[in-house]
Amino acid sequence: MTPWRRLGTRASGLRIRLILAFALLGVTTTAVVASGSYVQARTVILQQAQDAAVASLTDQIAKAYPILNPPSNQQDLDVLAQSLADRDEAVLVRYRDLWSSGHEVTDLLTPELREAVGNGRIAWQRAIRGGVPVLLIGTQLRIERSEGTSVPSGLEVYSVRSLVSEQQSIDQLATRAWWTGGLSLILAVLLALLASRGVLRPVRELGRAARRLGEGDLSTRLTVRGVDEMADVARTFNDTAGRLERQVGELRRMEADARRFVADVSHELRTPLAAMTAVTDVLDEEADRLPGDAGRAARLVSQETQSLTQLVNDLIEVSRFDSGTARLALDDVDVAAAVTATLRVRGWSERVRAELPPGVVARVDPRRLDVIVANLVGNAFRHGAEPVSVRLSADQDWITIEVSDQGPGLDAQVLPHVFDRLYKADTARTRSEGSGLGLAIAWENARLHRHDGQPGSLVAGNGPNGGAVFTLRLPRLASDTTDDGGVR
Repeated sequence: MTPWRRLGTRASGLRIRLILAFALLGVTTTAVVASGSYVQARTVILQQAQDAAVASLTDQIAKAYPILNPPSNQQDLDVLAQSLADRDEAVLVRYRDLWSSGHEVTDLLTPELREAVGNGRIAWQRAIRGGVPVLLIGTQLRIERSEGTSVPSGLEVYSVRSLVSEQQSIDQLATRAWWTGGLSLILAVLLALLASRGVLRPVRELGRAARRLGEGDLSTRLTVRGVDEMADVARTFNDTAGRLERQVGELRRMEADARRFVADVSHELRTPLAAMTAVTDVLDEEADRLPGDAGRAARLVSQETQSLTQLVNDLIEVSRFDSGTARLALDDVDVAAAVTATLRVRGWSERVRAELPPGVVARVDPRRLDVIVANLVGNAFRHGAEPVSVRLSADQDWITIEVSDQGPGLDAQVLPHVFDRLYKADTARTRSEGSGLGLAIAWENARLHRHDGQPGSLVAGNGPNGGAVFTLRLPRLASDTTDDGGVR
């Protein structure tokens, strides 16, 4: 796995997702709570400031009563404005087209505020004056009549009060909200780390145990802690591993029994087969002199005895592979001469197109090389079509022998099973000319030759112009090691 891929895997892992979930939850909760608290506190602070300003203006107006006559000039208007002001407020008074002097804030008065004041209501608004927040409150004075009633005087009073202290309090609230959010985020991450450690530890243990189980360690078990869901998973894993260990043990025992049975039966058959072979040799000599059916029966018995002998020998060879007792008898071999001898002994020299460059020497087991080549060429004659070709090539470390024919080739469904034991491509064919183990033994013999831990190989395929092609690849310096148990 590349470093970037590992980084992407870690970035999308359960730990990161858990931390992000906690962090998102903490930030969201803090934002909602802090925002709600901030808005509520801001509203309360401004409302209190507004109520205090209205109460202060009302008190000042109450002190100025009774107003018997509206001011007649600018001076009277200024005196009235001064009498209504206190140290925390500035007051602006308007009467018709006259405005009291000293505080030019008329540009802050909105038409809505002036309309409300003109209708005799107390109204207020917040505004910014020179970068400073202020509160504007407006009301209309009434004139007392002699009979005790009051009527609108047309005097509009506007109070201007600074909100700097309230704004500072609001800013402090915002700062505290930010600090609270940051601390909550840190706390959420810490809680996520603790939670992920507690949650992911059993998950990692489960992953390691599953890998060991997959690698063949069937004794792997998990430690069950607590009574939560992970404990249930651990118990389920242990139960499953236990059942799997028992079942695999039973299968291995049955497989060992089957292999031992085949080996024992094969060895037991060798003695009577040896006697039968001696008898069939005599029958072969007399078959031509026997009349009719007797001669044919003698030849049939001899042929079937030879087939049975070959099958028993193949089964014994397979049992050696399965038990791991197969050994190489290595020798320096002229590969071209060895292949030529294999073809000559079996009478195939004239039927095979051989391309065998001389001088290719390899340290291999000559008997097993003979078995492999004989099986491949014999298989080409039985299931392919002539001409059959054998080609030898080599490089510094490996030799390659290619056996091909001009038959119909191997079906795509047959290719994966070519080297399976006793596999029949045609299920309707109850018998074959060979034992059905030849290619499987050839495959095992190829893998038995190893060099630097790398086994030889035997691969089946089809040629570009049709026909089956078997490619044998063996090391030039095979090591004297045993089979690694490569049983399919």
